[in-house]
Amino acid sequence: MSPFPLPLDHGHLQKLVTADLVRPDHLLGAHPVTQDGVEGVRFAVWAPNAQQVSVVGDFNGWNGLDHPMERLDFGFWGAFVPEAQHGQRYKFRVTGVDGRTVDKMDPYGTFTEVRPNTASIIWRQPFEWTDDEWMASRTPGFDRPMSIYEVHVGSWARRDDGWFLNYRDLAHRLADYVTYMGYTHVELLGVMEHPFDGSWGYQVTGYYAPTSRLGAPEDFAYLVNHLHERGIGVLLDWVPGHFPTDEAGLAHFDGSPLYEYADPRKGYHFDWNTYIFDYGRNEVVMFLIGSALKWVQDFHVDGLRVDAVASMLYLDFSRTEWIPNIHGGRENLEAIAFLKRLNEVVHHMAPGVTMVAEESTAFPGVTSPTPFGLGFDYKWAMGWMNDTLHYFELDPVYRKYEHHKLTFFNVYRTTEKYVLAISHDEVVHGKKSLVSKMPGDWYMQRAGYRAFLAMMWTTPGKKLLFMGQEFAQGTEWNEAQELPWSVTDIPEHRGVMNLVRRLNALYAERPDLHVGDTWAEGQLWVIGDDSDNSVYAYVRRDPRPTAEGGGTWSLTVANLTPVYREGYHVGVPQGGEYRMLLSTDDGEYGGFGTQQPDLTARQEGWNGQTHHLRLNLPPMSVLILDHVGETPRSEER
Repeated sequence: MSPFPLPLDHGHLQKLVTADLVRPDHLLGAHPVTQDGVEGVRFAVWAPNAQQVSVVGDFNGWNGLDHPMERLDFGFWGAFVPEAQHGQRYKFRVTGVDGRTVDKMDPYGTFTEVRPNTASIIWRQPFEWTDDEWMASRTPGFDRPMSIYEVHVGSWARRDDGWFLNYRDLAHRLADYVTYMGYTHVELLGVMEHPFDGSWGYQVTGYYAPTSRLGAPEDFAYLVNHLHERGIGVLLDWVPGHFPTDEAGLAHFDGSPLYEYADPRKGYHFDWNTYIFDYGRNEVVMFLIGSALKWVQDFHVDGLRVDAVASMLYLDFSRTEWIPNIHGGRENLEAIAFLKRLNEVVHHMAPGVTMVAEESTAFPGVTSPTPFGLGFDYKWAMGWMNDTLHYFELDPVYRKYEHHKLTFFNVYRTTEKYVLAISHDEVVHGKKSLVSKMPGDWYMQRAGYRAFLAMMWTTPGKKLLFMGQEFAQGTEWNEAQELPWSVTDIPEHRGVMNLVRRLNALYAERPDLHVGDTWAEGQLWVIGDDSDNSVYAYVRRDPRPTAEGGGTWSLTVANLTPVYREGYHVGVPQGGEYRMLLSTDDGEYGGFGTQQPDLTARQEGWNGQTHHLRLNLPPMSVLILDHVGETPRSEER
């Protein structure tokens, strides 16, 4: 292992420009060092087209003449500043090829001033980790339960004065709540430093820095460490697809396009007013891969959800003018190569880390191994999300015409490894909260929403639900306010929270609901064609051999109209007694509490099965049943 920081010599700089140095932050940025017996800070930056670069900060009164940087090989600049020390602010004063002089944040800075200020801060504060046991056992967990609570750290909860919680305060409150609710993971957005609150953290200026809104880097480390100690995995949203145009950031860093593609037809997102990274430059690719490794290695993060992958894969994404690749196609071959390299390096350098793609197209092999696939562990099931929400937003009168929306996922669900994600994107910008999407009066909205949740938790795939939706938040999410926690004291909202707790518990406890998430044999449809009644039924099962602990199964039955159906026949593969694991109509969850007078299977076959149950299906509800045991043949009816 090379000493830290790495020396600014020809060999190490060459490794960076040839894409052989996966942690460029060990070379560039601000590093406290002792040089010739003198303590100070070594600064280094990449700006190949700059005419001049100086480091300015608290240590020299922001005077650009005091500490000019030396031009090194391959377009890098370096300087040693004896006066600089921990906690002081600094920037790089760059006179670009265009003749303009601009003060720039350190691309590799690990701590930043609180917005709207943008100076980087010299920072190296040690943190004593106590999560060794967790780190040694982390895994993508394809056959394990993964129920993810997506959290915007700036608005989940706030202090009484309206300011952000410190990461340490957030750690305890969030861990207590996530444990209570039964989630296995949290996914944090808005963590990486960003100048504009309204971007939710998706326009990043500090790819190596936790946002200072909630504290220092060691405070963020405390958050991750504490969640690990409580048995909770931590994923982060990570944005390698684009970056903001803010002058203090990466944009035109040395007076010319450097981190971004030069041609706006390839390098500018008109929808988002952001620049697109130039994946054809080794220094840019290593900057991004080093950022990923910073989070999963130094901050012990368990995985990254890579944002907007579709926008990276396709050169014509959301644009009318675009530049074809060398084969005349629409795929960004450089971005594809970057994503493959990213996943290879992360999985090699941080075994057990989970890489998730937010990818909305039918691009093949997103979760297939490299070199033929992109190498992600999971992909968000955007098609499932769109179809399911479309169905549940319909007036029940019209659902029979869209019956296939809830069965189509079964056609392709094993082509990738999926996360069923209901994220922040579905509850903003006029889309309404999830419960408000449901048709009907307040009771029917809640009944429909409870049914939606139960179907989500019993459909193959890992789960993700955005904060506030677990208690049926009635308003859209607003990043400037904390969640309306007071409504959880209202029985109608508390009932939905109780349901999510119960679904998480069942999902974690029962192998049939999670082991087969990525297996074709994990789900068997029993009723998928009763469009007239909008009734669905399917078996979830643990597809492993019985000798390996497999064989358990459960039955899910959904009645998705506001019509009570008495004695509805549902085929089952075994005779005997059944028990109700969950009914979304239970009074505990805000329903009527419809009773089932008989849960003994009849010997007569139905729906292609050997036996059947006669169930009372409450309006707009989902039932989950478990096979208890066989009835003696002489007692079968």
